[in-house]
Amino acid sequence: MKILVTGAAGFIGSYVCKRLLSRNDEVVGLDNLNNYYDVNLKYGRLDTLGISKENIDWYKFVGSSKYSSFRFVRMNLEDKQAMQMLFANEHFDKVVNLAAQAGVRYSIENPYAYVESNIDGFLNILEGCRHYEVKHLIYASSSSVYGLNGKVPFSEKDSIAHPVSLYAATKKSNELMAHTYSHLYGVPSTGLRFFTVYGPWGRPDMSPFLFADAMLHHRPIKVFNKGDMLRDFTYIDDIVEGVLRVIDNVPSPDFNWCAEMPDPSTSTAPYKIYNIGNSHPVRLMDFIQAIEEAIGHPAEKIFLPMQPGDVYQTNADTTALQNELGFKPDKPIKEGVKETIEWYRSFYQL
Repeated sequence: MKILVTGAAGFIGSYVCKRLLSRNDEVVGLDNLNNYYDVNLKYGRLDTLGISKENIDWYKFVGSSKYSSFRFVRMNLEDKQAMQMLFANEHFDKVVNLAAQAGVRYSIENPYAYVESNIDGFLNILEGCRHYEVKHLIYASSSSVYGLNGKVPFSEKDSIAHPVSLYAATKKSNELMAHTYSHLYGVPSTGLRFFTVYGPWGRPDMSPFLFADAMLHHRPIKVFNKGDMLRDFTYIDDIVEGVLRVIDNVPSPDFNWCAEMPDPSTSTAPYKIYNIGNSHPVRLMDFIQAIEEAIGHPAEKIFLPMQPGDVYQTNADTTALQNELGFKPDKPIKEGVKETIEWYRSFYQL
């Protein structure tokens, strides 16, 4: 099976590529390697896939030194002509779209980047899937789409009418756009709402990385809402297992779907939405304590008010994932944090 993975130098994307290659799929990885965070981390992830930094250039396909069935290309999703040529030349069986301008807080500072990548870029993905008969589009949504929703745990059947960041709004837009293409053109699509992903090779703008970096360099950590927040931290291996199961489970129309009582997670079109989260929200102060234990000394804390665009809690209802795909994320937080800190010390030689 030939699969396009966008965001291949990203946190989740690099892991997904590796898992697909380990089961002998042919994979084309795409990433623009932007400098939203440290590009050396992105190059490091690509190196684990056998792609050398020295060989990378715009629009150039680079073969892997480790996996004969992996190629990488540096490209922007929003480059309409390049994306059309990519789909026309490669004829992918499936597409896993994990590329996006990430980050809730950054979307307040730089809104245009989010529309260009997450809306314009996603439209190019949809058009490629439509015109070249891709059998399944899997794409990253986010738990942030739940916004002001106070009903917990968050279910795919809940309303997502009140996002509180532009990032969340673009992810909601992706779900709406995907449904439209599923309905009009029969493009099978599955959206995955990821819940606070962490682990080795994680993103430097996320709290686990920020806390670890500050504590290992003896700097104070910023604790928002005075620590009174809950997050459904989900380990990277659990996220990737969920993605792989979804790739192999192409959605079909739900003929029991009721227009009078519409379920937003499914449709008369080949369309599906899943939460992928640990379903065990952790208090932010408990998460910080787990990092302190893994590092071996307490953190100096600066307590600050809630940031614009943040939500008080995330909590995934993963009943659909369990019932339909037979999988439930279950990595214990202390175990996951310990492995993350061990990787961090090794990568940064601390």
